[in-house]
Amino acid sequence: MQHAVGSPLPPPPQGQGPAAGWSPAAHHPGPPPGAGAHQGPAPAPPQAPGFQVPPPGPAPHGSFPPPPDTTGHVPLPPGGPVAMPSPPQAPAAPDPAGTIMAVLLIGPAGAGKTSVAKYWAEHRRVPTAHISLDDVREWVRSGFADPQSGWNDHSEAQYRLARRTCGFAARNFLANGISCILDDAVFPDRPVVGLGGWKRHVGPGLLPVVLLPGLDIVLERNAERSGNRRLTDEEVARIHGRMAGWYGSGLPIIDNSQLDIPETARILDDVLARSIASPPPW
Repeated sequence: MQHAVGSPLPPPPQGQGPAAGWSPAAHHPGPPPGAGAHQGPAPAPPQAPGFQVPPPGPAPHGSFPPPPDTTGHVPLPPGGPVAMPSPPQAPAAPDPAGTIMAVLLIGPAGAGKTSVAKYWAEHRRVPTAHISLDDVREWVRSGFADPQSGWNDHSEAQYRLARRTCGFAARNFLANGISCILDDAVFPDRPVVGLGGWKRHVGPGLLPVVLLPGLDIVLERNAERSGNRRLTDEEVARIHGRMAGWYGSGLPIIDNSQLDIPETARILDDVLARSIASPPPW
């Protein structure tokens, strides 16, 4: 089939072109070869009688020119000098009073661990439980391994059982959004049984803090005790001497010899804030 010279080529049949939306202009951007000798504007095609040129209107859909000073359709901001970037804001200091955490308060008998732990737990903004190892050990009524009778395999077994029970309780509290503070007389010369055991049962996020007043204060407080929690002066002095090994261990130590319970709890918050920002190696 032949077409008249100068008439546009028909588009390819639907579905046979190289791509949808094919148009002659897209494939014939310039004049055909050999038309370069023609100068000046191209002559207007003849119009049929009664044919009127439509007034200029909006461009067909999909051929809008991009607006000036834009990239695509995103307007560019006006030019101007680049301001000096402001220094990053310092991170807010950790707030231990409103943070869910697990704390291990370490100290000899008479250091005030139980009193400080109870007060600290009662004055926090988030729910907090106090878990005392001595209380859990005393759940055993018949056959209780009394520490006044000395340390043996029987007392060691009950101690390990009580610590596992405390660790389970602490994990359960934490899983339900309740902080906890535990207290125990952990010795630095028995890392596997002491801190290592607590870390296994509670988790690596446990924050240990040592409460270590002077020996005279510990002896005075021990003398006020009664029942199986009161130890001999010799035993208290021996335990206190072993606790001195925490110095140089890297754990935070609070000497509460001249501090009352509220002051000690306030300092404990300060120590915990530093421990949260930079956990001690243990």
